[in-house]
Amino acid sequence: MGHDVRYVVGLHELDETQVPLAGGKGAHLGALSRIDGVRVPVGFCVTTAAFRRVAAGVPALDDRLDRLSRLGPEDRDGIRALSAEIRRDVEGAVLPDEVSAAITGALAGLGERVGCAVRSSATAEDLPTASFAGQQDTYLNVVGPAEVLRHVSRCWASLFTDRAVTYRQRHGIDHRAVRMAVVVQRMVFPDAAGVLFTADPVTGHRRVSCVEAGFGLGEGLVAGLVNADAYRVRDDRIVERSIAGKPLAVRAAPAGGSTTVPVDPPRRDQPALTDEQVLRLARLGRRIEAHFGSPQDIEWCLVDDEFRIVQSRPVTTLFPVPETDDGEKHVYVSVGHQQMMTDAMRPLGLSVWQLTAMAPMRHAGGRLFVDVARTLAVPARRAALLELVGKGDPLVRDALETVVAGGFLAPAETTPGAARPDPGAARPDAGAARATPVETDPGVVTELIGRSEAALAVLRRDIATRTGPALFDFLLAAFEEHKRLLGDPLSIQVIMAGMEATWWLKERLLAWLGEKNAADTLTLSAPHNITSEMGLALLDVADVIRPYPQVVAFLEQVGDRDFLDDLAGLPGGAAARDAIRAYLDRYGMRCVGEIDITRPRWSERPGTLLPLLLDNVRHFGPGERERRVTRGRRAAERKEREVLARLRALPDGESRAAETKRMIDRVRTFIGYREYPKYAIISRCLVYKQALLAEAGRLVRAGVLVEEEDVFYLTFPELHEVVRSRRVDHGLIRRRRDEFRSYQALTPPRVLTSDGEAVDGAYRRDDVPAGALVGLAVSGGTVEGRARVVTDLAGAGLEPGDILVTAHTDPSWSPLFVTVAGLVTEVGGLMTHGAVIAREYGLPAVVGVPHATRSIRDGQRIRVHGTDGYVELLS
Repeated sequence: MGHDVRYVVGLHELDETQVPLAGGKGAHLGALSRIDGVRVPVGFCVTTAAFRRVAAGVPALDDRLDRLSRLGPEDRDGIRALSAEIRRDVEGAVLPDEVSAAITGALAGLGERVGCAVRSSATAEDLPTASFAGQQDTYLNVVGPAEVLRHVSRCWASLFTDRAVTYRQRHGIDHRAVRMAVVVQRMVFPDAAGVLFTADPVTGHRRVSCVEAGFGLGEGLVAGLVNADAYRVRDDRIVERSIAGKPLAVRAAPAGGSTTVPVDPPRRDQPALTDEQVLRLARLGRRIEAHFGSPQDIEWCLVDDEFRIVQSRPVTTLFPVPETDDGEKHVYVSVGHQQMMTDAMRPLGLSVWQLTAMAPMRHAGGRLFVDVARTLAVPARRAALLELVGKGDPLVRDALETVVAGGFLAPAETTPGAARPDPGAARPDAGAARATPVETDPGVVTELIGRSEAALAVLRRDIATRTGPALFDFLLAAFEEHKRLLGDPLSIQVIMAGMEATWWLKERLLAWLGEKNAADTLTLSAPHNITSEMGLALLDVADVIRPYPQVVAFLEQVGDRDFLDDLAGLPGGAAARDAIRAYLDRYGMRCVGEIDITRPRWSERPGTLLPLLLDNVRHFGPGERERRVTRGRRAAERKEREVLARLRALPDGESRAAETKRMIDRVRTFIGYREYPKYAIISRCLVYKQALLAEAGRLVRAGVLVEEEDVFYLTFPELHEVVRSRRVDHGLIRRRRDEFRSYQALTPPRVLTSDGEAVDGAYRRDDVPAGALVGLAVSGGTVEGRARVVTDLAGAGLEPGDILVTAHTDPSWSPLFVTVAGLVTEVGGLMTHGAVIAREYGLPAVVGVPHATRSIRDGQRIRVHGTDGYVELLS
């Protein structure tokens, strides 16, 4: 190597830009040492150049890293064996003389025989999107040059612990691209130590600092070996404290290392810090946070009433807050919970949805939010908002009420800008909450569907000739037409007529007859429900292929590749191909997470449907669709007769029965249309996507982009500019990919304040059995069966009688509903798609069950109370 290679660099020479040289920890410690008022123990960094020099002498390391990269995170045995092999060889490698000399020379500068902290510092560590907290090794109070050199090698080897390897795989970080530096610092022997979060790691509140403190070294606290005092600080005031009994402390051992020792009895119940020290530490944390520009997880030591900072890393588990610069308070409601798709979206998907939505939306963490702060601040307007969101998702309502009760918003008359209209008040599905009623005329629905289909045909025709910048001008106009169609007053009136008739029946029949959710049965087999028809239509496709064993066998083994053209050579293959293509022509724009335009559609990956189609072949006989439709219609008719007869027997019964009959007719005429606007806009989104991907293909052929899907990591305006200028920032695309990967690991809250506080709401109920999981009753009935916890639609493997348990279901999940006997989801409301289709299919369903996929084991026997809104765990 060249003579200018540096194997050791002083911490004071480093800053946060030097991660490739010093790793995340070393670079951050260097930056900390430059902040006024922040004291960092003196030390140096053994650079990544030293690691590369040693790694070059490890036999076949690159080959073994290649093999490690091919292992999946689930292959624990393979990871364990190969990682151990690599660790052994890295730790046993002989240090080149010049590396040893550089380290021992730097050690001399720290003092004779002083104890040292030897700490791993990987280049993929303390990043804004992945902290790697606790993944590599740290050694305290290492004494003497020989021991320091040995522990430096151990730190290098810890790059390949099982936990570090698995962490990198889950975050998509290439093992071959990561390097390890090692920080060596003079050991400090503190009176107290602990951690400081400059934002509340539980609630996400950015104005609340959390301090944990114990006696002695902080290692015992971080490792969970000793108890800690806990403080919450807000606005330079301690708002909560908990002083723990501290019978033990971790102290430095005389011969090196550390040991756990008892604390003198009189001190055990004393606080490790004074209140003044807690507040001083919190202020120090704010200074560090301001320097790095994000909330920090800080490790500190207290020595002679002075704080020493030994580490600061970004808090990567907090849900981001939408960026604003207006100084106002904001209350954001999750769009994803309304749309039954809480997964992260890529920038192009976010951007197109924002441009086509009826209400202004902000994004954070790859999700969309609507700001309702101004409406919430006005009591009269607040009541209408809470009633509306409460019908959809009671947890959102409770979360908003919690925000109001906590005093986050000032009264409207003292809130800046309160008189301005609230863009969040007009949510896409809200429309006019009390729209003018329409006549109960099926022709109205037919007319609306015809209008939508005609508009789609015009879009397909007119977009075909647009390319380059002209395509983007056309799409901007198409987006305005998209919003006009969504805001069609007649369409909104029909949607609200069906929903309000459902609510009316639910409330009146409970009051008059004592019957819960009677409307669920009355809506069975309602016409014009495009989503329920989609699930039933796949039964018809199964009827086509079932008679042809060779076709079935072929479809069972094709996997994810294109297969339609290969069917023609099989007996019955042409009929099967035509049936599948006809299905895709009608429903191929759908997919899981369909509100994100970047998600692959069924028409793009037909293999996604095959497991569902083959399940239908196995589990059902010919004509199943018609049997289900007929059975549902007859059940609805019987329920109608029963309800009307019972009402006529009541005082003023004829009047009540007549009014109820009008509402039943209205529900059956209009409730199915509730699903159509979503189908229509997703149909338009596929047209937009196909045009944008064609443009991306031209950019790839011109050498502007590396691959077509690069456009998914650009916003619509950014892509427009790339097409115009023929230039792209490849670094931006790489950063966006990394951000998206980190966002996928986050769980979005139902409600988020501009202070960063995540509020999910709670059910305030005491009428359920002990141990039951509480949710929202959306489809009546009770069913008992085997729970199937499903995260991937294609790999569901459901059997008739199973109960589907999943995080959320959008319309693409409806083909699964023909098999299962019940539904439990973590997200959802009374009128979200999964609830509507569960009622249409007559499935008992409970939605909005917090943490259902973790609380219910796959294969566990459960009982779903769809009428009363809870789930019992039976085994």
